[in-house]
Amino acid sequence: MAAGGFCKLPDGMVVVALNLPSPGADGSPGVRVLVHARNRARALTRLRNLGMRAVYLRGNAAPPTPDEITAVLHHPDGLIWRKTPCGEVTPPELWHPIRALLRQPTAPV
Repeated sequence: MAAGGFCKLPDGMVVVALNLPSPGADGSPGVRVLVHARNRARALTRLRNLGMRAVYLRGNAAPPTPDEITAVLHHPDGLIWRKTPCGEVTPPELWHPIRALLRQPTAPV
């Protein structure tokens, strides 16, 4: 389950924003994922098809900001992410294509 929200665009499409926790329990920040799709169900299906099976959107507590909407609309895949801020006032990280998140190497066990 993830916190997040959505915004319906004038053309009927939606932008869904999800805050996903870090997969490890090491206290590292999670990620904010943005998806541009025809509707909320299709946006979540796109994430589930990438292997994020436990992703659900409950409510609209953290909808995408206008800057986030612009970023995802200008990306050719319509699916981007970046690390969530840890509370420090730092310049925000740039947006990455979802392929970069899925290719991240895991630490050896």
